[in-house]
Order: sequence, then C-alpha cells, then structure tokens
Amino acid sequence: MTRTPARADAYAHELRAVARHMGRRRFLTTTGAAAALAFAVNLPSAGTAAAEELDGRRITEDPFTLGVASGDPLPGSALLWTRLAPRPYETGGGLPAGTRATVTWELAHDERFRHGLRRGTAVAHPEFDHSVHVEVDGLAPGRDYFYRFLVGDWSSPVGRTRTAPAPGARPERLRLAAVSCQAYHDGYFTAYRHLADEDLDVVFHLGDYLYEYAVNATGGARAYTDRRLPDVFNRETLTLEDYRLRYALYKSDPDLRAAHAAHPFAVTWDDHETENNYAGDTPENFVPPEEFLIRRAAAYRAYWENQPLRRPQRPTGPDMRLYRRLRFGRLAQFDILDTRQYRSDQAYGDGWQTPGPASEDPARTMTGATQERWLLDGWRDSRATWNVVPQQVVLCERRNVPTPAYKLSMDSWDGYPASRQRILDGAAAAGVENLMVLTGDVHVAYGLDIKEDFRDPSSRTVGTELVTTSISSGKNGSERPANYDNLTRANPHLRFYDGRRGYLTVTLGADSARADFRTVSAVTTPGAPVSTAASFVTEAGRPGLQPA
Repeated sequence: MTRTPARADAYAHELRAVARHMGRRRFLTTTGAAAALAFAVNLPSAGTAAAEELDGRRITEDPFTLGVASGDPLPGSALLWTRLAPRPYETGGGLPAGTRATVTWELAHDERFRHGLRRGTAVAHPEFDHSVHVEVDGLAPGRDYFYRFLVGDWSSPVGRTRTAPAPGARPERLRLAAVSCQAYHDGYFTAYRHLADEDLDVVFHLGDYLYEYAVNATGGARAYTDRRLPDVFNRETLTLEDYRLRYALYKSDPDLRAAHAAHPFAVTWDDHETENNYAGDTPENFVPPEEFLIRRAAAYRAYWENQPLRRPQRPTGPDMRLYRRLRFGRLAQFDILDTRQYRSDQAYGDGWQTPGPASEDPARTMTGATQERWLLDGWRDSRATWNVVPQQVVLCERRNVPTPAYKLSMDSWDGYPASRQRILDGAAAAGVENLMVLTGDVHVAYGLDIKEDFRDPSSRTVGTELVTTSISSGKNGSERPANYDNLTRANPHLRFYDGRRGYLTVTLGADSARADFRTVSAVTTPGAPVSTAASFVTEAGRPGLQPA
C-alpha cells in the first residue's frame, strides 16, 4: 500500500494505539520488522503544526451536506452533531487541508429560534474530519428542542431533539423505533423517510450503519440516472480515509438525513462498520491480529466522528467503550450492548453449524466479562418498569429445521449459549420482570418469546425479543422467505416472521408494551409506501407476545 504523508501519519498513530492494546513486547514480536521499525521511529510524537483557522466566509459551498443529528438523550442534556463537508466525496470533505473552523450552534424551543435561544461555538478540527459533537447541558427534562449550526453565511438544516424525562418521573408512555442494516448498494432508504414522520422519543440503531464492501459507479440496486459515483467507493474500506468517505456516501442520502434531523438516535455497531463477522481482534479472513487492529482503529475512529455520540465514547486506538445506559424516568432503562468488540471467536468456523462442545464451552463469551458484570449490576440497581436491551444479534434459539439434525448460527447467541444463560440467570436473580431485547442483524423481522429453557417449549417465558428487519440490506425481501415453514415449525417460541424491509416501533406504557412491525413494499425503486405488517402486545408482569 502506497502511503501519502497524511496516510503515513495516521498509520503511525494507529500503530502506537495498537501497541498499547497488545503490549509493546507482543507487538514487536508479532508485527515483523517493517511494522516494528515504524513503531520505533514514530513512537515519540514529532508534533504537527497547529491547524490554521478557516474564515467561514471562504467557504463558498454548502458545508452541511451530511445534515445534522442528535443522540443519547439525557434528562438535562442534548448531544448535537454535524460535520463540515462542502464536497463530501473528497478527502477532508473538500475543505482546505490543515484548517479548522469555528461553528456556531443554536438551540431553542421553536423552529424559528425566537424562544428560549441558547447559543455557543465549537471547533471543527481536521483531526476529526471537521466533525462537531456539542453537549448542551442545563436543559429541561422531557422536552422538545430545535437546533441548527452556522458557519460563515451558511446555516444547517434544522433538527429536532428531545431530552429524557427526569430521573424520578413516571411518563405515561415512551415511543421508540429500532432500525438496522442499511446496505447502500442494495436499495433506497425509503423506510427512513417514513420513520422521520413518526412521533418518537428515540431511535435505536442496532448496527450495520454502513457496509465495507465496494460500491460500484451506479450504486448497485439504486437506479441512478443523473450521476455516477466516484471510483473511491469501488473498493473495500480498509483505511481511515476509506471509512470516512463511506460515511459521507451514506449520510448523503436524503432519507437518512431526514430521520436523523427528526429524532435523537442511540447507536451501536455490529460487524460491517468494521468487517463482516469479526470477533474481538479476530478478523473474518486470515489477517494477522495486529494488522486487523489497525483497521479496527480506523473503523472505530470514523464511527465516532460520524455518529451523535458523547465524549465517553470517543475511541482510543482500536478500543472504544460503546456499551452504555440510558434511563427514561421510572418507565424504562436501556442497556445498550456491544457484542462485537469483546466476543470469543465463532465456533466451528462460523456460519450455521451443528452445536457441540466447542460452541457450548462455558468459557465462551459474547460480551466479555466486564460488560457482562456491568449489565447484571445495572439490572440489580434498576427501578424501571421495562428493562430494554438494544443489541445486535439474535438472542433466542433458532433451529434451522424441525428435526434432530438441526444447525444453529454460530455468529448469534446460539454460538455462545453459556454466555446467554449467564445473562438470563442474571436477569432472574435481579428480579427483572419485564425484559425486552431489541435486535437487528438478520434482515428479517421476528417476534420471539424468550424461554427459560429453549429445549423445553413448555418452559416459562421470561421476556420478549423484537427483531427489526433491515432498512435496505437484502434488497426487497418477501413476506414469507424460503425458510419460513422450517423456521416456524422448528421454533415454537417464534411468534412472528416477515422478510420485507422496514423498521420496528415500540410503545412502552406502565401496564403494557405494543410492538408494530412496519414494512415497505420495495427498496429497489424509490418512494414505496409503508404499512404495518403485524402488531403485538406484551403485558407488564406477564412476558410473552400476544396479537394486538
């Protein structure tokens, strides 16, 4: 790989971070002479010249091409995001190299910014690809706010956000959405346009915000007639520059921008934000771990730069603490998981395999020990009616055929049954009565009852798992996929299955929760309508799904 000076600096920074992750001795032993030389030469920081302040009046093209976003609502605080990119398909967003810009942010009670106006400034640094993360504190709980950014003569689109209720509040209801899996090359993000029109408190993105695969000049399934994509997207993402440009491609989609502007998002990743089916520091293919960690560092940095995340989530090299907790008064506690960064490698080479001693090893973990303790401790301290776990891969057992010769997905919790049992036992020990798991990953919608013992269909139901389908991944899909009969017969706890694209909405109340599976008729052509494929209710204190 040929490295320009900028790419060389980024490479050296990532090597230093990887060295800290692995330990200097192991790093020098495993990376070989070339990498060790780069490490030794670049370990002392050579320093770089301070970025030059860019006069906003010199920005002659709209710098807010990637829109605005808010995230992780707290009772008295909002997190606001934007990124300056007048030419988003160019390195650095088309801004002059080595320049920083001062951005003004405004927040008010009304869209015209006449009432309750708050204002401040933030610096868009080139080191973070001119992204801005603003944490506005001192706000009222449970209230809508409108926000925008200004630089030079340019004003961003207006976004709406909503703070969480006060810690002791008991709101009558909370309405959320869950989304996942938005392959740009598979179709239009039509579902997001409909999502933008929903009345929601928060949207949980459960992973695969982007895909690392090459996108050809015509955008794959998208029917481009007026323009072709630059060749920079027709390659797999490997470097920091690659990941930054790929986020620019995805965030240039108007429907995605509309959804972000309409609602606060709470995001977590799955695999494709880095690489398909990676596990911890183990890549999909036969690449040395130290080389993969450099790629992971690039992917994690670009993820933070392009998502509405708070300061504690800012990564250090190949490490980023993405698991975190949000509370909405006494109604709901959300424990957002990361099931990629800390997991054991998939058993039996990944894929759908016959379970056995390797997959059932009690030492295997999906979350890592620290995150597991954090989750169980949080449940013991919870006073919420609903304990909701937004996470990535299917928790419930899924046998592929209704015969003794069944196989299970080694990439889901079925490949980590001991880890799953520790989680379910911990919920029971903490007295969690209303456990709800939100899941993405599989490009279909499921409604599942979480069983005390999946081997015994008559065992007690201990919670509910709601799996949202993809926004576009898998193209149009179908109402009844080819494996519908086998899967529904093999898994009696599977209460609903639909293979079309869309999203999930959930309305939490004091006495019950309602789930609506929303689907669009097509994603390979734009403008498809949305409809509700099915609705279910689960009652507080009585886990299990019932048709609404």
